[in-house]
Amino acid sequence: MEIQNILLVILNLAGALAVFLFAMKLMSEGLQKIAGSKMRSVLKHITGNPLSGILTGTAVTAAIQSSSATTVMVVSFVNAGLLSLSGAVAVIMGANIGTTVTAWIITLFGLGEGAGGFSLPMLLAAVSLFFIFSKRDRMKSIGQAIIGLALLLVGMELLQKPLANLDQYPGFLNALGNLSTFGFWSILLFVAIGAILTCLVQASAAMMAITLVMCYNGWIGFDVAVALVMGQNIGTTITANLAALVANSAGKKAARAHLVFNVVGVVITLIVFSPLMTLIADITTDLTGCSPYTDIKDQAYNPESVPMAISLFHTIFNVGNTLILAFFIPQILKIVDWMVKTKDEEKEDEFRLTYLGGNWLSTAELNLQSAKSEIEEFSKRILRMYTFLPGLRTAKKDEEFDSIMERISKYEEITDRMEMEISKFLTKVGSGDVSEHASERISAMLRIIDNLESIGDTIYQIAMTRQSKREDAVHFDAGLNANLSEMSGLVQKALDVMDRNLHDYDHVDLDAAYAAEHDINAYRDRLRVQHLDALKLGVYDYAIGNAYSSLYAQYEKLGDYVINVSEAIDGSRKHADD
Repeated sequence: MEIQNILLVILNLAGALAVFLFAMKLMSEGLQKIAGSKMRSVLKHITGNPLSGILTGTAVTAAIQSSSATTVMVVSFVNAGLLSLSGAVAVIMGANIGTTVTAWIITLFGLGEGAGGFSLPMLLAAVSLFFIFSKRDRMKSIGQAIIGLALLLVGMELLQKPLANLDQYPGFLNALGNLSTFGFWSILLFVAIGAILTCLVQASAAMMAITLVMCYNGWIGFDVAVALVMGQNIGTTITANLAALVANSAGKKAARAHLVFNVVGVVITLIVFSPLMTLIADITTDLTGCSPYTDIKDQAYNPESVPMAISLFHTIFNVGNTLILAFFIPQILKIVDWMVKTKDEEKEDEFRLTYLGGNWLSTAELNLQSAKSEIEEFSKRILRMYTFLPGLRTAKKDEEFDSIMERISKYEEITDRMEMEISKFLTKVGSGDVSEHASERISAMLRIIDNLESIGDTIYQIAMTRQSKREDAVHFDAGLNANLSEMSGLVQKALDVMDRNLHDYDHVDLDAAYAAEHDINAYRDRLRVQHLDALKLGVYDYAIGNAYSSLYAQYEKLGDYVINVSEAIDGSRKHADD
């Protein structure tokens, strides 16, 4: 029967943990939807000032209740070169402070008898928001966050029930007691246990909840709980490091910096462990009238004292370490530089998703912002690919020509893969629960990447025409080369306008895009008339005329795809305004 009871406790604990994790996910997603893409915009404009990074990381993480989301975004920004490594370290430090809010929510509202009683009115309020404001996405998101918080409190109450009966299993309590008898080595042991369990669960908030419940019921002492919390701070770095597996060396360094900061913070805390515990015990005694070291059998024991002390420790631990280590960011960077070497193969011609790269965030708004940034990178690739074309005309040696052709061919493959990967990503986003605005944005983005890929194909076709011309020994005179150079310049202006529009959907310069398209078409018409006249007069033979007309037509075709991109952006903006 005892085995059956133990299994029942484990099942109840697993179910309660599942409710808690789902509640955290629901609340975090709701808060992220409320914040929308603004938090990414804020992170994107972090300066080299450590204080601004720390404050931003704190605010963003406290707002979205997910340090994992913050650190994954940081890794993606560093990976794309939009955030310096020093700025990333500062944001990560702030994220550690912001995550302490979760412990205080649990301590103040999620422990004790009847804590789940808060959930019913909050749940009713959330349901009313869904029905009354069903047409407003922001109100839906607020309702989702409230439901998440309500379920979190229910999950805490469910967690307490199986853990509250642990006194029926003296073997388990004796084992905990035995592990706690090795003095300072016990502290190190529980740090390791906390790190391992958090790595396995990949949810430091859940481990913190279990720790607080066990403290509340007196199954573990204050020192043991503190050790588990320190271990949880190390274990939570696994999320960023997993996200960095597909990142470049800069992204990996950002993830390692998270690990280094938390490990060094634990080492610092262990050095001052005794006086720090005394300080927290004194503060807790003043607040609750009971020391966290008071025995549970003591008549003066207050079950709220240990959870309060743990929350205080969690806050002091992260704030204190940030205040100290903020002055040592350069040294942290040297450590991560030693840990992660930049690979030689990380060159511009290699295919690499800089924003998506396996980093799946929990809301459509965040994922669309990532997709937008990836599309900007796509455009950058296209513009780079276009700059190779003039070299095909000026190449003197076959080796030089072949080298340029090889790069263009490689870029064409890259554009195909980028179009496929971004399309798959957007399709996945669209298959979820998205707003009407997000749906319109997805459709626009799919049209954009389709046309960007077509631009890449057309550039490749122009290159292939140049190759055929070279192989057939077809030579243009200075006038024809000048005409094609002029056409190429007009297309370059159109590409530049397109690229600017892709960086700011809210200020699309469609007039400039149409003007560039008009100039391309007008010049194409002029070249066509001249070409027909030249053929009638026998100025050049059929082979030259065929290659020449093919090239200016392909440039004009490329311009059509370019204007399609700006029109798609403008259409998305208009839907957003509606």
